[in-house]
Amino acid sequence: MKLDILVLAAHPDDAELSCSGTIVKHIRAGKSVGIVDFTRGELGTRGSAEIRDREARASAEIMGLAVRENLQFADGFFTNDQAHQMEVIRMLRKYKPEVVFCNAKEDRHPDHQKGGELATVSCFLAGLKKIETFDEGHTQEAWRPKAVYQYIQSNYIAPDFVVDCSEVWDVKMAAVKAFSSQFFTGDTADGNAEDQTFISTPAFVEFLNARGREYGQHIGVQYAEGFTTTRLMGVDDVFDLI
Repeated sequence: MKLDILVLAAHPDDAELSCSGTIVKHIRAGKSVGIVDFTRGELGTRGSAEIRDREARASAEIMGLAVRENLQFADGFFTNDQAHQMEVIRMLRKYKPEVVFCNAKEDRHPDHQKGGELATVSCFLAGLKKIETFDEGHTQEAWRPKAVYQYIQSNYIAPDFVVDCSEVWDVKMAAVKAFSSQFFTGDTADGNAEDQTFISTPAFVEFLNARGREYGQHIGVQYAEGFTTTRLMGVDDVFDLI
């Protein structure tokens, strides 16, 4: 299965929080999008790996993903080394995405920056034909995405570009709230009696909406999601930037 966009994420719910509006918008435009989560989020204060597995599947259905996989790296302890790079390279060559979204270049959670660095290095290495990887016993062809963009997470980072997500913001928030063990949903039966965390309060949901409104305000829309990039971006027509 070839994907147009592959989202690489340190934890289940990273993609939902940061770029699920962009995901849904492109799926509705006919693009095929998938997510590969690096860990099962097993070190999270609330819930469990098994609960997060179910929540990730529910969220994938809400968004309409073509595929979602989990590499089951060790939450909190995975590193940007050869063994982990080879697993990510295998996913890149399996799905051959044109565009990759990955974790923020810096953030409050150390796994996010590590995840972004692992993804970026692996995207380059995946294009080197002398690195051999296999899928179901078959040698994989080298593949390098045309673009890698970092979605913005908890820390404020000035985006290099933003995507208007106004029309799908309700779907984004539904995908986020599918992780009811992690976030406040307004349902008293959703496990919110557990220890409160940075992301489990009503204030965090308000923050997500406020961040979306802030990015949207800059381009004259209601909600947007922000991304950074290390590549120089070009356009054929300056009116595409309006």
